[in-house]
Amino acid sequence: MNWSESEVEFMHRALVVAERGRGKVSPNPLVGCVLVKDGEIIAEGWHDHLGGLHAEQMAIHDAEAKGKSPNGATAYITLEPCNHYGRTPPCTEALLWSGVKNVVIAHHDPNPTVRGEGIGVLEKAGVNVKTGLLEKEARQQMKPFLHWCENRRPLVTVKMAIDVNGSVDDRSEQAQRFTSEGCLDEVHRLRMDCDAILVGAETIQRDNPSLTVRRVETERQPLRVVLDPNERTNSDSIVYNDEHETLRIGSDFTGLIPLLNRLGDLECQRILVEGGPQTVHSFLADGLVDEFYLVQSDVIHQQPIASNIDDEVLISSGLAFVRNEQWGDETVSVWALTPLQ
Repeated sequence: MNWSESEVEFMHRALVVAERGRGKVSPNPLVGCVLVKDGEIIAEGWHDHLGGLHAEQMAIHDAEAKGKSPNGATAYITLEPCNHYGRTPPCTEALLWSGVKNVVIAHHDPNPTVRGEGIGVLEKAGVNVKTGLLEKEARQQMKPFLHWCENRRPLVTVKMAIDVNGSVDDRSEQAQRFTSEGCLDEVHRLRMDCDAILVGAETIQRDNPSLTVRRVETERQPLRVVLDPNERTNSDSIVYNDEHETLRIGSDFTGLIPLLNRLGDLECQRILVEGGPQTVHSFLADGLVDEFYLVQSDVIHQQPIASNIDDEVLISSGLAFVRNEQWGDETVSVWALTPLQ
C-alpha cells in the first residue's frame, strides 16, 4: 500500500508517543495513538501504566479535555485495538463511541484474545481500517511482547562486559565494575526494559550484586533469577535479603528451555542475562540468545578470566552483527538473530 507523507508522519508520532510507557506497562505492550482531524493532530495517548487507560482511551480523553471532538477523526494506532475486557474496557468500544471514522494500524495483535477481532469489529461497524503502516518499526518497538505472544517464552538478551583482551574479570583484585559511569547508566536503562535479570551462582558468590534498577527512574523492579543447581550461593547474599523478588533455581533445575517456559508463564517477556561465561555459553550453546550486547572496555586485567566470546562464537550461535553503540567510554557491539534497525 502506498502511504502519503502525512500518514507516515502521523504514525511515526504515534510510535514516539508510545515510548512514554517504556518500563512501566509490561506485560502489556507499548502502544501509542494520535487522533487526526482536518490534517492536524488534535490529541495523543499512550499506555502509561498497568490498569491505566489504553492509548486509544487516553487519546479520546485528551481530545475531550482540549475541547476537540474526535467525531469523524482518523486514529493512528501502533497496535490493533483490543476487543475484550481486561484491566480496562475494550478499546474498540471507545473508538466507536467517540465517532472515529478511520483507523490506521501499524501492527496486528497476535495475542489470542485479540488476533484480528479488533479490526473485524471496527470494520463491521462501518469504520474504514487500514493496516501495515510502519509495521516494521512497530514490531521492533514491541518486540518482547510479540515474541512472547508467538512463543510463550521471553526474549533472551545477553549483556557482557570484557576488557581489551576479552576478559570478564580480574582475579588479582576484589570484584568491581571496570566500565564507565556512562556505561552503567545505559546498563540500568537496559535493565529497566527487562522483566527479569538472570545470573549464575558464580556471579552471586563473586560479586554479591543487587541486580536492581537504580540509576534511572522506574516504577517496578525486574525479577532476579539465580541459577544455582548445586545450591552453593550464600543465604546472606543481597538478592535473598532485600525487598525485591528473587527466583532461585536450585537442585530441581532441569534445563534452560523449561526455565524459559516457566518465566513465560510468569509473563516475563524479556530477560537480561548478566551472568558469567559459563551461564552465557549455556544459553549460546542451546541457541536461546536473541540479542547480545558485548561491551568493550579499554582496561587490561592482570589475572584475566577469559570470556571465550568472539565474532566466530556469536556467528556460530546464529547471531548477526547489527551495529555499534557508544555507552559512556565503552563501545558496544550489538548482535541479534533478527537484525535490529
